[in-house]
Amino acid sequence: MLIRVQYDNNRYDMVKDTVLEEMITSKRICRFQRSDGWVTIGVDPLRGTKPDITYAGPERRNNSSVNRFLSAA
Repeated sequence: MLIRVQYDNNRYDMVKDTVLEEMITSKRICRFQRSDGWVTIGVDPLRGTKPDITYAGPERRNNSSVNRFLSAA
């Protein structure tokens, strides 16, 4: 599938969907077009992106129900 993208120099192009994520992460494009409109990188929410934050504190979740489930299997 081809997706319409816009580069920082206002040039437009059509790229394969398989390279879109790489173009976003490498900041090679500033916008791309979805079926419901244009998405501006850094402004609009992107699917599948989550902050890379790791919790370093103590484990506080109650895993007893998980442990009961696993031991019953």
